[in-house]
Amino acid sequence: MLASLIAIGVLLLISAFFSGSETALTATSQPLIHQMAQGGDRRARIVHRLHQNKERLIGTILLGNNLVNILASSLATSVMITLYGDLGVAYATLAMTLLVLIFAEILPKTYAIKFSNQAALFVAWPIDFFVKILSPITIALSYFVRGILKVLGFDVGSNESFTLSDEELRGAIELREGEEESDNQERAMLHSVLDLADVQVGEIMVHRTNVVGVDANLETETIIQQILDSPYTRIPLWQERPDNVIGVIHVKDLLREIRAHGGDTSNLDLITIAAKPWFVPEQTPLLDQLQAFRNRREHFALIIDEYGSLMGVVTLEDILEEIVGEIADEHDITVTGVEPQEDGTLLIDGSVTIRDLNRECGWNLPDEEASTIAGLILHESRRIPDIGQSFKFHNFRFDIVKRIRHQITTVRVTPPPPEKDSTESI
Repeated sequence: MLASLIAIGVLLLISAFFSGSETALTATSQPLIHQMAQGGDRRARIVHRLHQNKERLIGTILLGNNLVNILASSLATSVMITLYGDLGVAYATLAMTLLVLIFAEILPKTYAIKFSNQAALFVAWPIDFFVKILSPITIALSYFVRGILKVLGFDVGSNESFTLSDEELRGAIELREGEEESDNQERAMLHSVLDLADVQVGEIMVHRTNVVGVDANLETETIIQQILDSPYTRIPLWQERPDNVIGVIHVKDLLREIRAHGGDTSNLDLITIAAKPWFVPEQTPLLDQLQAFRNRREHFALIIDEYGSLMGVVTLEDILEEIVGEIADEHDITVTGVEPQEDGTLLIDGSVTIRDLNRECGWNLPDEEASTIAGLILHESRRIPDIGQSFKFHNFRFDIVKRIRHQITTVRVTPPPPEKDSTESI
């Protein structure tokens, strides 16, 4: 009898090991384990390999756990029947239920979920051993289960993907702890990286009405002065009309030519100095454009629509700002286009992009149909509004403050009141 009691205790310990291992290996951070495996951690490599075939892993753990639990219950029943007769079945059921529940389930799983990464690394070697030893049985059971599911109309593929989707990554980013300003900025940057493939260059470009260009037919001295007066290092050069861009002048190339001519600008041919313009469609995703900038080693592109008309320009800095936020240097002209008012409203330039507003103000205005705040008003109102008109959509109020011809230039935006925390009323 003593030997049976000792065996029951050992079996409960093994059951606790399997239960804790199941929780640890399923709750562990796969990105962290992958990073540790890349760094050379052998136990992390084993855990990563086990994750690649979760069906066999779970099958092994369940098989081992059920074997030891059933064996322990059988031994306990035998002991109790010997001591108490037929009532021993009831006593064994009650005793084993409590022992298995407390010591083989709740206790090890609570520990494993609290220290999942450490526990997963600890059990990596023995679980890997059991997976290899029991693999013939688990494989046979797997095929048997798949056959039953197929008969029932469920086709379970053998190559299942356990990789994180974009939505799961976004959820993981939001679950990242921390409410400091730096934490919010990190979350915004990570979200922006995931958005690069979904945002088109036409949504972040500088519109042609705001592009600084130079008329190639002007006097050379005049062109040079305009270039020096500009805050930009790359200036489009056009002829006849601003939409007809024939080249892009880089300030360094211009200074190099001036020095080569001994400072004499009278014989400079600016058209030959200018680089060939690079045109890209407005539908180009930011991720593709970023890769194109890297491959071509260029920082400046001209955006055209489906008819070949110039829409604006986009630079490498514009794309980087979509990730890290506004980048300003000593030559930038700081024009945010957003002026908070004392009454809680904001005066916003019509050319300010919705993405910038959502990121800076924490709003959630849609940017699928329009890229700027003025475009959003035109899309929602289905008209060209007059000065003084007000609109309300997406829980925001929009008052038209200023309009030049058909272009909305200034809007007063009244955001919705902040939602009250439901815990405040408890």
